[in-house]
Amino acid sequence: MQKRFMTRVVVLGAVAALSLSACATNGGGPGGEAGSTDLTVSSDLPLQGASASQSESTNNLIALYLEQIGNKAGKYNITFKTYDDSTAAKGAWDDAACAKNATDHVANTSEVAVMGTFNSGCAKIEVPTLNQDSSGPMLMVSHANTNPGLTKKWETGEPDKYYPTGTRNYARVITTDDNQGLGASQFAFNDLKVKKAFVLNDNQTYGIGVANAFRDAAKKLGIEIVGEQAWDAKQPNYTALYQSVKASGADLVYLGGIYDNNGGQLIKDKVAVLGPNDGKVKLFAPDGFTGYPDMLKLPESDGLYLTFAGLTYDELAKKGGEGVKLIDAYKQKYGKNPEGSYPLYGVAAVQVILAAIEKSDGTRKGVTEAVLSGDGITIPADQSVTGKEIRIDPATGDTTALDLTVEIVKGGKETFFKSQTLQPL
Repeated sequence: MQKRFMTRVVVLGAVAALSLSACATNGGGPGGEAGSTDLTVSSDLPLQGASASQSESTNNLIALYLEQIGNKAGKYNITFKTYDDSTAAKGAWDDAACAKNATDHVANTSEVAVMGTFNSGCAKIEVPTLNQDSSGPMLMVSHANTNPGLTKKWETGEPDKYYPTGTRNYARVITTDDNQGLGASQFAFNDLKVKKAFVLNDNQTYGIGVANAFRDAAKKLGIEIVGEQAWDAKQPNYTALYQSVKASGADLVYLGGIYDNNGGQLIKDKVAVLGPNDGKVKLFAPDGFTGYPDMLKLPESDGLYLTFAGLTYDELAKKGGEGVKLIDAYKQKYGKNPEGSYPLYGVAAVQVILAAIEKSDGTRKGVTEAVLSGDGITIPADQSVTGKEIRIDPATGDTTALDLTVEIVKGGKETFFKSQTLQPL
């Protein structure tokens, strides 16, 4: 998603200092020299603002997983380093922070791969810099980026403009917004019996992409799009906006964007003007609104439908396996589940990276080639923390799993409604 999210108390110093290793890092040359066995894998997430809690959970879950496997990938010793791509002033991911992180990743000579980013817009800033590293394109594997343009034709120049060397260095373990929008529209049409939809977006990379995907698929299904508009995150209220929605006759409002961008006020004003979310006019949002405790505290969020581009903990628990064991260990250590559904996919992304490291010669170039050339990387279902096979298509970097979960907010919780494997129209 951009992915992608409340003010929370986060022990930033502890998170920033998080480092796990069987021994000290001494990668030698840029991207590690062939033969060096001490390598660094990083995460690149927003550790401040609304997404902080989910990012902290992701880092903690990755650290716990690495500890369980002895901080090893084959013969290599793995150090885990965290980067913050947000700022306190913005309270969310920041262009300048993402740009700086990209150069810092390249400058860290022992670092061979990045887990992240959370937000697609940040990835679009970082990937080209990682791609042009002189020691070979540096791998990034995301657990949460859903904007299609990073891997397939979407907007003008995409995806080629993110890979100036002509060699791809980006992959992800969840499906993309063209598929998320498709699944959401199918649910709206088949399950909610929607006839007319009003589509909003937050005027950001992720929000515009997922809103357009929902709109296009909805039209093909026969849902009439009675309005489209970007919301201004700085507005004190959206009463006038929802009066326009009311006049349009829409029976569903789709919020293409992230909760960070004044989502709480959007939800409150929707209910104030158009009534309960499970009433005449439904409220529907993508994964950019999932994983926010502050949102769930709002009485007005009750009845809000959500999609998540993967499977939730509840569904994964039914499959058993490594993911359930890891979540149980996390709960034992921290006294609660990780925030949101993305942390476990963060571990899945790390599994892909570790498999690539084990298959490689320990250099950045070798790690990237292990994922994006030849047979690529496949994590079998019995080893994957998701309980399902994770296969990365080496030609694109996309996962072959097209899973989508629909949730509904009930009683202050994101509650499972249904899951589906997507079938393109």
